[in-house]
Amino acid sequence: MQQIADGASVAGILVIVALGLSIIFGVMKVINMAHGELIMIGAYTTYVVYTLNDLPFYVGMLAAFVVAAIVGFLMETLVIKRLYGRPLETLLATWGISIILQQVIRMIFGPDGKTVISPLADKLEIGQIVIPHFRLFIILFAIGLLIATTFILFKTKFGTQFRTVAQNREMSECLGINTSRIDTYTFAFGAGLAGVAGAVLAPLKTVSPTMGLSYLVDAFMTVVLGGVGSLAGTALGSGVIGETSQLLTTISGETGAKILVFLLIILVIRFKPEGLFRMERR
Repeated sequence: MQQIADGASVAGILVIVALGLSIIFGVMKVINMAHGELIMIGAYTTYVVYTLNDLPFYVGMLAAFVVAAIVGFLMETLVIKRLYGRPLETLLATWGISIILQQVIRMIFGPDGKTVISPLADKLEIGQIVIPHFRLFIILFAIGLLIATTFILFKTKFGTQFRTVAQNREMSECLGINTSRIDTYTFAFGAGLAGVAGAVLAPLKTVSPTMGLSYLVDAFMTVVLGGVGSLAGTALGSGVIGETSQLLTTISGETGAKILVFLLIILVIRFKPEGLFRMERR
């Protein structure tokens, strides 16, 4: 039962990390190699707001969303907008941006890692199961973030236009929807979600210029397994990877569990290349 509880917190982390990438990749078909650095920027923003300026942790989360969204807005407007339809160039450009962002952060804060103290230090004990309060917060926050994102995408004007563009870009343009503006807002929104992920991860990991690299791989695995552009698929993919990783860790260790999870994902994609959830398009 302890492994299942730990797996739930890992799944929560994966949901938060992969949500922004799923939205950007699903609608805009942009393989954003700088997604990990947007997470890193959110973590550093939280470090500045929460640790250095002693403001509440939730203020750091809000600031992380805003700062990462602004960086995403600038990335899309200045670089990515000019590379649509050229996936290889987009991939290389975002990879170059990721290196630039790492170096900028290294110049500002130095190469040493920073520590963000957890705002919730206690833990919940149910029988032999121990769940740190911050891990419980991550699970509940991931659920809340999924609900909020679903509301935005299905109950707002922006969400309606977002889904219309995702279904049929050419028809959306014929109907008068400014697809270029939707692309910019979508990228900024996805980047903001990555920033929030960095804020939540900051108390769990050392905040460093390269902290986003490992989460980039996990985010892509989650999105590909769950189904590109599907929120339900992202949630299911996070749950499968999180629980499977924790259960296999007790059998084969952390490295062995990673290898087995990779093999499982390859097996699933072999028979279901669209992922566990397929997003219908017209």
